[in-house]
Amino acid sequence: MKKTLTLVLALAMCCMCFVGCGTDTKPEDKENSSSLMTPSRGNEHSDTDPSTSQGTAAAANSQTTAKQDYDSLNGDKIGWGQGYEKDTDGIPTSCTQMQAKLGKYGAMFIGAKEKTIYLTFDQGYENGFTATILDTLKEKKVPATFFLTYDYCKTEEVLIRRMIAEGHTLGNHSQKHKSFPTISVSEAQQDIDFMHQHVKNVYGYDMKVFRFPMGEYSERMLAAVQDYGYKSIFWSFAYKDWVTDAQPDKAESLQKLQENLHPGAIYLLHSVSSTNAAILGDFIDYALAQGYTFAAIA
Repeated sequence: MKKTLTLVLALAMCCMCFVGCGTDTKPEDKENSSSLMTPSRGNEHSDTDPSTSQGTAAAANSQTTAKQDYDSLNGDKIGWGQGYEKDTDGIPTSCTQMQAKLGKYGAMFIGAKEKTIYLTFDQGYENGFTATILDTLKEKKVPATFFLTYDYCKTEEVLIRRMIAEGHTLGNHSQKHKSFPTISVSEAQQDIDFMHQHVKNVYGYDMKVFRFPMGEYSERMLAAVQDYGYKSIFWSFAYKDWVTDAQPDKAESLQKLQENLHPGAIYLLHSVSSTNAAILGDFIDYALAQGYTFAAIA
């Protein structure tokens, strides 16, 4: 009898244990409770681990954090270039068309139709000319936007701190400089967040604008960048200025910059260019004489 009672009690305890285990969270519930697009304030990570902090850029920039249906958006890679066709105001028609089509994703291909110019520089690495460019901008009292890569951030702290101190805008040009349409949305957003957190932690600066590496984008990636709290900045003028051992002629380059003035122009220049450093002041003087003003991208 005692043996029977002991057996019954043991079976009852086992049943209670199994019921308790059954109240644990289901795998799908765990997955849904940690969405990539839900900001996690205060997360920090090391420079070598971009996966440990997600969503903080969107929170810092106070932009939309609602996840869009990326699978429904076109993921085909597009290489941006402003083309040669212009309207009567000298504005590349492709910029106007793409602004109308993709502006809803926070993309900027052209500024407002005013006599305003936006100078932007891509900072892949330092070639000894950024200080001269900053000197010219300071002398002329002109703001600019500098799009930073991680490699540049690691090595050029003095120049970056000067950019901030002199009132220029810092932009995110990615950590790894990959073609974004060739990677997943998750990887792209982790890359953006890594750069955002690095610049915020080291320089105390919250970036709000992004430029796609190599100008390669897709509708899907535009949505992903927007969801992460950034505007995507393209350009309405660029020229082959980045080949350091085959720099374009200074007089011809200045003429090219002058002839392509147009309302709302976004100039993409590379600071590795000795030509750009040499002609920047003359270009600014010419644009001002034509009634243009210079503005920072906000």
